[in-house]
Amino acid sequence: MGKVIAGMTMSLDGFIQDRNGSARKLSPDFEELLEAPSFKEMTANTGAVIMGRNVYEMADPFLWANDDYEFQVPVFVLTHTPPARYPQGNGKLSFTFVTDGVESAVSQAKKAAGDKMVQIIGGASTIQQCLNSGLCDELLIDMMPVLLGEGLSLFENLDTDKLKLERTKVAETTSIRTSMTFRITRTI
Repeated sequence: MGKVIAGMTMSLDGFIQDRNGSARKLSPDFEELLEAPSFKEMTANTGAVIMGRNVYEMADPFLWANDDYEFQVPVFVLTHTPPARYPQGNGKLSFTFVTDGVESAVSQAKKAAGDKMVQIIGGASTIQQCLNSGLCDELLIDMMPVLLGEGLSLFENLDTDKLKLERTKVAETTSIRTSMTFRITRTI
């Protein structure tokens, strides 16, 4: 089976959303990112995606969940309550709403992905649960040269005594984005 990789874009001062809950300032290079060779390689090697309900609803899913969405794979949405209506997908892109916990979401996504990677694309709570449960193999952090001052931190609520990170790669992904990949190990 492929790796399980959690990834987020972060400000230099460690926030993934500003104090108003917006991540807009962290993606001024989004169009450039979509064309970056490393991003294209990552999407081609991804077999399933996990996201939390807040990320799913960040923008109208009926607008973004189409043939243009970069991940044309099964998407597993971690939630307490599935929505009454959701996009039906297109044969490649599909939605499964997982209500029985992060372990179930990762298990289902790994099965759907086969030998390809599972990408956990947020939000903070979903990634924190996966890191604390030992369900991730790698953590990918994209740093943006932006200071938000305050907001939502990815690194809250982590069992830092058991979580160990080993930097394996640093790359300039776009003209302003630096990507860092860490192998995750846990201590007993």
